[in-house]
Amino acid sequence: MTTETMDFISSNKEYVFNTYGRSPIMLVEGKGAHVKDSAGKEYLDFVGGLAACPLGHAHPVLVKAICEQAGKLIHVSNLFHIQPQIELARLLTENSFADKAFFCNSGAEANEGAIKLSRKFFHDRGEHERYHIITMKNSFHGRTLATLAATGQTKYRDGFEPHTQGFSHVPFGDYESLERSINPETAAIMIEPIQGEGGIQIPPPEYLLKVRKLCDDKGILLILDEVQTGMGRTGKLFAYENFGIEPDIMTLAKGLAGGVPIGALLATDRVADSFKPGNHATTFGGNPLSSAAGVAVLTEILSPGFLDRVRIMSGYLRSRLEDVAPKYSVVRLVRGMGLMQAIELNIPGADLVTMMRNSGVLVNCTSDTVIRFLPPLIISGQEIEEMITILEASLAKIME
Repeated sequence: MTTETMDFISSNKEYVFNTYGRSPIMLVEGKGAHVKDSAGKEYLDFVGGLAACPLGHAHPVLVKAICEQAGKLIHVSNLFHIQPQIELARLLTENSFADKAFFCNSGAEANEGAIKLSRKFFHDRGEHERYHIITMKNSFHGRTLATLAATGQTKYRDGFEPHTQGFSHVPFGDYESLERSINPETAAIMIEPIQGEGGIQIPPPEYLLKVRKLCDDKGILLILDEVQTGMGRTGKLFAYENFGIEPDIMTLAKGLAGGVPIGALLATDRVADSFKPGNHATTFGGNPLSSAAGVAVLTEILSPGFLDRVRIMSGYLRSRLEDVAPKYSVVRLVRGMGLMQAIELNIPGADLVTMMRNSGVLVNCTSDTVIRFLPPLIISGQEIEEMITILEASLAKIME
């Protein structure tokens, strides 16, 4: 580590809130699926900005869109019509279940908007008692007070009591528990199609179909949190397409603008019409710069052959992880969908993350024992092989 890097890291501790357990490197440059630190060391990036960089780093289409928009207009506020925002909304709605889009700055804000919209929907119908939202244990929906209450992991909520009221949590995939939790106050069920921060948990077959039918039968709204699973991550543009359902409300962020901060709340007209001027707003959401970036990313993902290639690379990554797993007793299982894969260990995963980083591959650990692989969607077979080689060497070393 260079003296300059050490100085910067020391300055970080002095000037920046201590809210992250950061790796002891400073990334300064990237291209494709590779990043470089301040000492010039190169890494293969299987973190992908936590699924926020679907096109990798310095993608020419995204760079061009950002530079051109920055040279014209960066921000004006939503007091005015914004051309790139309208174009992004059109692309999203024409390629999804939704009729309308609202733009914000993050996944947590998108989920806050979804919570507000579901309550307003029933308020407008005179059903003022319907505010209760059922979410899943092990879920993650954000770090604002309401989205913390929605999150089904106590470790994120501890220390922030009293918790926002109106939420209950049931086991992910347990349909009977979900059905029993519905009461006359229930407005919505909020669910991640695949739990990301919860360790890449996939729902049982037919589960989401049954949840959709339950919502229809009970007159409840279905909210899908696709902050991590959206934008091609599962091999489809949106994860819900893999399960044969459509939500009433969906939230997006992370990969939507390739790393430029943006979030989106999508809904059918029936639900979206509950928001009127003054009900919900944001200063920066969907500004010209972030929306132009979103248009570039979405246009690229929708281009012929892009998602076909994602599915091919997804299958290859999964097969290679399944080749590795039986060789090492510390690996319990492989699970995931698309380019959202994981290996679960029977030991804490932090040391494996460090070993792989030292060998030139970036991965991250979630739920203490789950190594998560979220490469850019433009990852190649050769780059997957490079990662697998280092993964195997690191697993062998950790078992010595």
